[in-house]
Amino acid sequence: MGDTEHVPVLLDRVLELLAPALDRPGAILVDATVGLGGHSDALLSAHPELNLIAFDRDPAALEKSAARLARHGDRVRFVHAVYDRIPEELTGLGVSTVDGLLFDLGVSSMQLDQADRGFAYARDAPLDMRMDPTRGITAADVLNTYEVADLARVLRDYGEERFAYRIAKSVAVERQKAPFDRSARLVELLYAAVPAASRRTGGHPAKRTFQALRIEVNGELETLRAALPGALGVLGTGGRIAVEAYHSLEDRMVKREFAQRAKSRTPEGLPVELPGHGPELKLHTRGAEKAGEDEIARNPRAGSVRLRAAERIGETS
Repeated sequence: MGDTEHVPVLLDRVLELLAPALDRPGAILVDATVGLGGHSDALLSAHPELNLIAFDRDPAALEKSAARLARHGDRVRFVHAVYDRIPEELTGLGVSTVDGLLFDLGVSSMQLDQADRGFAYARDAPLDMRMDPTRGITAADVLNTYEVADLARVLRDYGEERFAYRIAKSVAVERQKAPFDRSARLVELLYAAVPAASRRTGGHPAKRTFQALRIEVNGELETLRAALPGALGVLGTGGRIAVEAYHSLEDRMVKREFAQRAKSRTPEGLPVELPGHGPELKLHTRGAEKAGEDEIARNPRAGSVRLRAAERIGETS
């Protein structure tokens, strides 16, 4: 999918959920994962007085979104940083609270489309998979240096791969012959390691391993775990947050954080709410919302999305 064809996932629903917080003069939205800027472009168009602070760890994404959002002029500021640094980066910009937060997690269509990034198992490419190609370990580093048990854990926990240990053992044998550096060789190994019966029913045998490696390389779950409290800490009263997750572990993390903050901390049995112990958030989605069949047909990436949204109603603890 090319840049001009990029279709933001659940766009109309995201616009609807965030609108009440952004319909105010001088409102500020943080797009924590601006990507190609599809959601942000629509939000800026829908709210002419909205100001956007666009984060992304990927310099290429910032370059492309800057071109797309240029028509909105000085209403947009860009930050090259991972979203767990939202509070620190906002302080540097002189911003203490914001009215909206948007997280569209996981790998972007742009990253999948760039063959040399190594995210897509359908094309031979260097085993990189870094969302920020200027820093950090690569997928090749993981394959070539992790002990069998550690590699199996990554594949099992992040890829939900049934044959994690079998794959890890095969990798350890093969890397003794030559280090892994290209995706085609890994895909060939996975075809051999995953039983034929599973290949017939479980989708492409490389899908789960490539997902697991990407999550490990980019520290996605650890980053999200650290980012949610910090981001919610800068959300002003009446502000709203929307999170689109594409992995069950990510969605579970968001669900837990929202649920804990939507509960009263006043001990049961007391007749009144203790000051500072009331709920911080009001949930605006019943469970996790999914894309409809029509959207998934138009945009297959929407098939695994889980959307949750909430509103700040109380002070942070």
